[in-house]
Amino acid sequence: MSANPAVKLLIVDDHPLFRQGVRAALSICRDIVVVGEASSGEDALEWMNAAPPNLEPNAVVVDLNLPGMNGLELTRQLRLNYPGVGIVVLSVYESDEQAFNALRAGASAYRSKDVHPDELADVLRRVARGEYVINDVVLDDPKVARRVLSQFRNLPQDVTSLQEMEFPLFTPLSDREIEVLERIAAGGSNREIAEALHISTQTVKNHISSILRKLSLNDRTQAVLYALRRGWIEAPGAIRSEPPSSDVEDDEDE
Repeated sequence: MSANPAVKLLIVDDHPLFRQGVRAALSICRDIVVVGEASSGEDALEWMNAAPPNLEPNAVVVDLNLPGMNGLELTRQLRLNYPGVGIVVLSVYESDEQAFNALRAGASAYRSKDVHPDELADVLRRVARGEYVINDVVLDDPKVARRVLSQFRNLPQDVTSLQEMEFPLFTPLSDREIEVLERIAAGGSNREIAEALHISTQTVKNHISSILRKLSLNDRTQAVLYALRRGWIEAPGAIRSEPPSSDVEDDEDE
């Protein structure tokens, strides 16, 4: 074992051959050391609880389809009890829905099992130092990571149980457009939004036009519902039952 490995890894998979393969593939990486293996979620938690300080992992590879406690539940338990550990969920089939659920459970990254060893090594290094790798986009800014992940994890469970997810993990909207949408959801008029954000009403209208164009929608009500459903914005406590439906040319906000 190297003196100060960048990654101390625990491999959790019910197939011994796969665990052996991951260990062998990473053996050429001097900064990555496999400190333990587990064949189930229950064994992994037991291993973590008993690990001596010099073997405490900072990264865990978790098979999504574990017997008994599945990979998502293990990820939740690891995130709850060992918040500093980077968790990489692996699955036989890569899909946005599985990635969404893994991230919502607390994973730092998600990959299919056919990932190239070099890519897996890079992902492990990143999650071990607190980064998040989502659809090949690295979130190394803690503020951005917290916002994106909180959007995933705070969504109602029925959203993540959809059989098909027809939307990307990332919003195409800018931070300012997200702010505008959040204030529309709270019932703000163009004038109120402009005053709150210290911009002109025309700038607010420009942002709304950009939002509708990017989302291929016709009005702001649809945009708010679209964004809420995907977790891009959070519904405030004082949100109206129906957001205002005035379009970008609403005269009352002139």
